[in-house]
Amino acid sequence: MNSLNQIIEKFPEIKNVESVKPLTAGLINQTYLVTTQEGTPNFILQCINHNIFKNVDLLQNNIECVTSHIRKKLADAGETDLDRKVLRFAMADNGKTYYFDGEKYWRACVFVEGSVTLDTVTPESSYLVGLKFGEFEAMLSDMSCHLEETIPDFHNMEFRIKQLRDAVNANPVGRLDKVKDLVAEIEKDANNMCRAERYYREGLLPKRICHCDTKVSNMLFDKEGNVLCIIDLDTVMSSFIFSDYGDFLRSAANTGQEDDKNLDNVKFNFEIFKSFTKGYIESARCFLLPIEIDLLPFAVTLFPYMQAVRFLTDYINGDTYYQIKYPEHNYVRTLAQYKLYKETVAAIDDMRSYIETLI
Repeated sequence: MNSLNQIIEKFPEIKNVESVKPLTAGLINQTYLVTTQEGTPNFILQCINHNIFKNVDLLQNNIECVTSHIRKKLADAGETDLDRKVLRFAMADNGKTYYFDGEKYWRACVFVEGSVTLDTVTPESSYLVGLKFGEFEAMLSDMSCHLEETIPDFHNMEFRIKQLRDAVNANPVGRLDKVKDLVAEIEKDANNMCRAERYYREGLLPKRICHCDTKVSNMLFDKEGNVLCIIDLDTVMSSFIFSDYGDFLRSAANTGQEDDKNLDNVKFNFEIFKSFTKGYIESARCFLLPIEIDLLPFAVTLFPYMQAVRFLTDYINGDTYYQIKYPEHNYVRTLAQYKLYKETVAAIDDMRSYIETLI
């Protein structure tokens, strides 16, 4: 604990520390709650996972650009209590919002008092998630600061298809025979599923500032159920709006598990789709182009397809990326995500009809 106290001392704003306790939430970064004496704010201290986020200076610059832009917009709109409505990071004594101790990178942000997170996805919470993430994108739609990719090619479908083809050509552990029919099925739709990248190169489809990790647990609520702010900003970067819209529905609107062995459990929850879409369009339609709205059903199909490709690639490569619980885990994951993809494709006409009622 002495080492943590030494780290905390590098952030002069953190004063009168009473305790430092680890938090169990969060899978990527080591996180601690720093409790201070009454009258001074508490803080969240994080050790940034440098294995995932290779360029911490870039990472924090993205976050600073986003939070300062949102803070100014809220202030201009007459909002108060801004530290509860947008994250604020403490400056280290090196003049940056992070500190490098020679081995690890650290940052600290003000703890949002009285806040809670939700893990349960319901139509009600899905509507709030859609509304808030649409608002998040809308507030950043006029931001002049350029953001770099914190994880290059994170949601690039062309890149993911190339990875699959490279794995198929190498077949490093001899698993291709088992999945060659599935690979052929996936390849049939590859050209269509890569169209966003083509539209972008043709100047038809823009990239926006997106969160890229939309889930209900990445929002803070007050005890009355009102949304306070969006958290976990590590993946905020330039992307297609599909990254926020489609990825949420991939997990939230799946009636089964991501790795469900019983494919009969895997259905597309249309009520969750409707609630999330209603909230998203209410807040985002002010900046969305017609082509972006038209491609929202495509976005819903894109992310289970992309995840099936990623799981299958890892399976063929010998399980080198995702942690597995048993030898065929990535194969089971692939089948479950591909089933969800087929379910979403079957719902495209219904999705399109519903969206038309909202426009």
